[in-house]
Amino acid sequence: NSKSSSSPDGGPPVKVTEDGVYFRSYRDGTKIFLTPESTVDAQKSYGADIIIPLDQLPPYHIDRQQLVESVDRSHRWETRSLRRHLENTKDQAMYCVVHGGVDVELRTKSVEYLTSLPFDGYAIGGSLGKNSDELISLLEWMMPMFEEGHRKDKPRHLLGIADEKSILESVKHGIDTFDSCYPTRLSRHGTLLTREGKIHIKSGKHSKSYGVKIDSECNCKTCQHYDRSYLWHLYKAKEPLFMQLGAVHNIQYMNDLMAQQRQAILDGKI
Repeated sequence: NSKSSSSPDGGPPVKVTEDGVYFRSYRDGTKIFLTPESTVDAQKSYGADIIIPLDQLPPYHIDRQQLVESVDRSHRWETRSLRRHLENTKDQAMYCVVHGGVDVELRTKSVEYLTSLPFDGYAIGGSLGKNSDELISLLEWMMPMFEEGHRKDKPRHLLGIADEKSILESVKHGIDTFDSCYPTRLSRHGTLLTREGKIHIKSGKHSKSYGVKIDSECNCKTCQHYDRSYLWHLYKAKEPLFMQLGAVHNIQYMNDLMAQQRQAILDGKI
């Protein structure tokens, strides 16, 4: 019951078995074996507030039988992870990861099985559609299941999604928290988020934007101390400092966006 595959970027091979997953280090080729238990132990050792169990993320385009096998394997791994976690919770939480791609039957099966176990919260993972529209369509029919019985009392987390459109729609459908590399990945490539839309700092039009903040309403350290022209210079000169300053701004932008969503909920607008 194992299979071998290569990472999408042509990196080292990954071997998935019932016991766990074999990786090879991209640095020196060292073989690394991760199990549901060892990943829990690792997260406990560095004091994670929320522990996410080992699961398998299949691609969007996958044979249904392979998807069935992947969902079942993730369920078994998550059960093992939970068992390890409950040996000593250490005041840490563990969320399950609901799988099933965009398949209604498999998503329903995953929700019903995992919510029958004593996880502290529910994470929505796996393939979430080929675009944000398909993601929202998935949430429209799936999230009402989390309003049933004891499920409505636990937090819901959306894994790996943080573009603005998806966030704004997902909050409306009952998602509480998000995580993603989206804001920092954008900044590394020179895209900065503003209330007027994205700006691409590499554009020459920013070279003489003296005294112009990235976002006139932003109070992050980057916007307080640096203008667009300086950030343009850093990016064009390939100065590593740009990645730091850009990330600080984009993360602040996302924090402001989520603060607005929380206030809208309190005001009864969502």
